[in-house]
Amino acid sequence: MKYYLIAGEASGDLHGSNLIKELKKQDPNAEFRAWGGDHIQDQGAHLVKHIKDLAFMGFVEVIMNLGTILKNIGFCKKDIESYQPDVLILIDYPGFNLRIAEWAKKKGIKVFYYISPQIWAWKQNRGFKIREVVDKMFVILPFEKEFYKKFDFEVEFVGHPLLDAIEQFRKEKVSLADFAKIHGLNEKPIIALLPGSRKQEIEAMLPVFLKVQKHFPAYQFIIAGAPSQTLAYYKGFAKNDGIKILQNRTYDLLLHASAALVSSGTATLETALFKVPEVVCYKGGAISVMIARLLVKVKFISLVNLIMDKEIVRELIQSEFNEKQITAELKKILTQGPERDQLMANYQLLEEKLGGSGASQITASLMLKTLSEGK
Repeated sequence: MKYYLIAGEASGDLHGSNLIKELKKQDPNAEFRAWGGDHIQDQGAHLVKHIKDLAFMGFVEVIMNLGTILKNIGFCKKDIESYQPDVLILIDYPGFNLRIAEWAKKKGIKVFYYISPQIWAWKQNRGFKIREVVDKMFVILPFEKEFYKKFDFEVEFVGHPLLDAIEQFRKEKVSLADFAKIHGLNEKPIIALLPGSRKQEIEAMLPVFLKVQKHFPAYQFIIAGAPSQTLAYYKGFAKNDGIKILQNRTYDLLLHASAALVSSGTATLETALFKVPEVVCYKGGAISVMIARLLVKVKFISLVNLIMDKEIVRELIQSEFNEKQITAELKKILTQGPERDQLMANYQLLEEKLGGSGASQITASLMLKTLSEGK
């Protein structure tokens, strides 16, 4: 069977690659053509476009790059028509993917959506459009199944694929001593810096993260470099303060970190599942944030707090995102005591809420079942 996948961001690349791995196990004749990143390419898919050329963050940034986005949409439609897939699998990335879904539906192409767009946060009316243009939706957050019932759309809750990815990684873990030796680190405990994967957010977050280092001389600060950016790019921020950069080694870093400063996004959930105390940070363009505050319908910016429906990790947004506030919050979570113990207990509850393991396997099975029923 021929599959065409579209993932436009780093998290979609990871989850898409694990889905491809499971589809290949269950469909020996599977062929894949995809938009994604290194993980998807490593699974043998023919990569059409790389995520580093696709991710634009914020309302203003999207408008500024609208010409490029429209060209990509046009190119994508032609490429799908040429490939003639049995099914189109869309992974999050809603601004782009929903346009493709609408077009594909009119062309009679089967459309699956894996990992729902976060329409529960804003643009909830998109639920009606999704019901019209998507044949089957596979969701990974527990509250999404109930959310879609408002639109008379029955979706499949498959569990969160991060549970599998992290469980598999833990099996291959190395000791802290070996980790330090491999990467040329000293023996100080680690504070991980996860400033995001897109240039706009890295440039907003990382310089402020780095200012905090001087308040924690007993720790080493290490930047988790995203695969979509070069090592040289990160060195431009950290050239004078001896901070290490580990490129494409985020899970290694989280496995051994004592705490983390994390830009909002999937990384907040990954950090929590590694049981690392974190401070969640966000700073966007003033106009983009002003628009978002008018439109966004959720209380929190981190997936951790959204899933738990309460603030279990501290969020520092816009004016609160500053050296003084970050330093104060980081000191709290590095200190052993009742507050840290409660955070660890909440992390355990979070993991239980996300369901069991096997999300990629379950999704692949349901996809193939649906495809066979449709024949």
